[in-house]
Amino acid sequence: MALRKKNNDLDFKAPSGKKIAKVAAGSIIGSVIEQYDFLVTGIIAATVWGTVFFRTSLLAGIAAALAVYGLGIVIRPVGAYIFGHIADRHGRKNALVYALTLMGVATLLIAITPGYAVLGALAVVFLLIFRILQGISFGAEFGTASTWVVEYAAKSKHRAFWGAWTGFAIPFGLLLGFGSVLAVTSSMSHAAFISYGWRLLFVLGFLVAVVGIIIRMKLTDSMLFDNYRKKRKVLDYPASRAWKEMPGRILGTSLVNAMFGGTFFLAFVFGTSYMTAVGFTPVAAETIGFIAAIGMFVFMLISSILTDRIGRRPVLLISAIVLIIFIIPYFALINTGNFWLAALADLIGFGFVFGFGYGAIPVFYTENFPTKYRASGASASYQIAQVYGGGALPIIAGIILVAVGIHIAYLYIGIITMVYAVLAIAAILYFKETRNVDLIKYEK
Repeated sequence: MALRKKNNDLDFKAPSGKKIAKVAAGSIIGSVIEQYDFLVTGIIAATVWGTVFFRTSLLAGIAAALAVYGLGIVIRPVGAYIFGHIADRHGRKNALVYALTLMGVATLLIAITPGYAVLGALAVVFLLIFRILQGISFGAEFGTASTWVVEYAAKSKHRAFWGAWTGFAIPFGLLLGFGSVLAVTSSMSHAAFISYGWRLLFVLGFLVAVVGIIIRMKLTDSMLFDNYRKKRKVLDYPASRAWKEMPGRILGTSLVNAMFGGTFFLAFVFGTSYMTAVGFTPVAAETIGFIAAIGMFVFMLISSILTDRIGRRPVLLISAIVLIIFIIPYFALINTGNFWLAALADLIGFGFVFGFGYGAIPVFYTENFPTKYRASGASASYQIAQVYGGGALPIIAGIILVAVGIHIAYLYIGIITMVYAVLAIAAILYFKETRNVDLIKYEK
């Protein structure tokens, strides 16, 4: 379905760069926690939950824990639907405050849930429930936060740069996650970390969520949406209408994020386990990830500026092509056992691929949908990709791990990730460039 511009009376006075920066900074707090949790939960699932919550063999326990981790991602489209509806009916800010509240509560509940030794199988049930609640809340974050910021910057010539602030939450969250994991693991014994140390990481996530709720409540909502709400009738069921009127765009654009979801899991969940399997210490593997996260922020900043100058599609295509070329060499460099070669692998295979591409992702999704259901459409498209991208891959990887062992599994998982990249390229080439779309006049 092609984009179409239509003249109407929908207009508003452009906010200053200072106001845009304030909203951009405040909107990313939930996404920071999302990425923090994404990383921490992935590491904990791969290294701790198998022994704390499951009474099985080591590999089977890791596989089961990764499946629980994946479930929290697969459920995200439900959150995208619920909170997308709220955002397009009652405002972007309200939806994000509610989502962050749910996120904080669920994270705290995971922190205090006893293990199998205390509750038996009931511990697994509770873990599943709380991960589902986390997943629902996370489903609201990226699409709605991106919509909030990009709409605020609708008249700015630097729309991609401001939108990328939501993406900046990813390296910030990863740096917070890796920094916290390194601080906790280096301050206590491995036994203590397995016993209670890992729970401290989730308590920290809860505390950051509380701060984020306070910050968001003090900000103003999207001026474009407020203006739209005053001059137009807000849809009764915006999330349903988005799916009814733009299913092809939702599913098609989701292919792009599926590649990034798979890349994230490959590098920071499976990749961390793989590094330890080939001889790196957990601290060394986490330090390598920390270096890659710093590089990711630098590449993301550069690409956000380029995206405003050359367009969204060229930036996304470069990221996908590099992933296809580098995915197998990524593991080859790790197999050397050399710290710096492994760090280089993570810096290119994840820091560049993910960071460079994500400079364009926030505007890519928000610019593909009209104001009346922009949050619903962007959230649905972004999060549906998690079902078959970042969410399905952990489950598939768990099955492959048990079947062939970790030293061979990377070949299969790498090939699957290549397929994601090829599909992403097809989607990027299919959909039109949106750099010059006027968000104020864009109506379906």
